[in-house]
Amino acid sequence: MRFLYVFTFSILLSSCYNAERNCADYKVGTFEFEAMVGSEVLTTTFVRNDSIEIDFFQGKSDTSSIRWINDCEYIVKKKNPKNRAEEKAIHMKILTTTANTYLFEYNIVGNSNKKRGTATRRR
Repeated sequence: MRFLYVFTFSILLSSCYNAERNCADYKVGTFEFEAMVGSEVLTTTFVRNDSIEIDFFQGKSDTSSIRWINDCEYIVKKKNPKNRAEEKAIHMKILTTTANTYLFEYNIVGNSNKKRGTATRRR
């Protein structure tokens, strides 16, 4: 019987937890994203205003348009794609936020294979 009380109490506590999502705080700013590619950690820096994002990666820059679906979701599309793969739009969804970071999920529009990453605000 005691197990039932502990189990019920733990369910109640966990159902009250809501992840912080102050997505509007991340519509504008300069951010970094690190990704493991093979055995290397590669860093992309991007500067975003409400409708444009400029990515800086390995000494090159690339500009994308942004269309916000709501405060936590947006579509990114390269302005000058160099190949067919770059023509595809990417759906971004901010899952949680902290004071300096946000956890996001992304996928190519129309593709259900989703990946996750964390972006950090640069000061």
